[in-house]
Amino acid sequence: MKIAFACDHGGFIAKEAVLNHLKEKGYEVLDFGTYSTDSCHYPEFAFAASEAVASKKADKGVLICSSGEGVAMCANKVKGIRCGIGYNDEVSHLTVEHNHANMIAFGAKFMKIEDILRRIDIFLAATPMGDRHDIRVGMIDDYDFKKN
Repeated sequence: MKIAFACDHGGFIAKEAVLNHLKEKGYEVLDFGTYSTDSCHYPEFAFAASEAVASKKADKGVLICSSGEGVAMCANKVKGIRCGIGYNDEVSHLTVEHNHANMIAFGAKFMKIEDILRRIDIFLAATPMGDRHDIRVGMIDDYDFKKN
């Protein structure tokens, strides 16, 4: 499985641990930056990773900034992306099971690295549930793709 990854300067400190963790688990990682702790504009990195997932160049994506909010907002602007914030273990699997998320975001300023790594594993192991959830996700997709 290919994982698109991006962070901003606020998530850079977690980056090495996340990339090493994913590679140790056997995932191929596409790294869309940033590459330092220098102040940067998170949308350019979040959009690049999200576009990779939307275009199927990557299967899923992981985003990290200080809060998780900014990168998640960017990801959700890209057609075909459903990104949740993995603020606890339960939500990290429910965002896939109930909402069929293909990306997850984390706030490095508010989470320990071991929590981020565990929640990435939870997210990647989760599978979408069908039934009523398919209907709801279909409604999201219909709305997303009927717009320009």
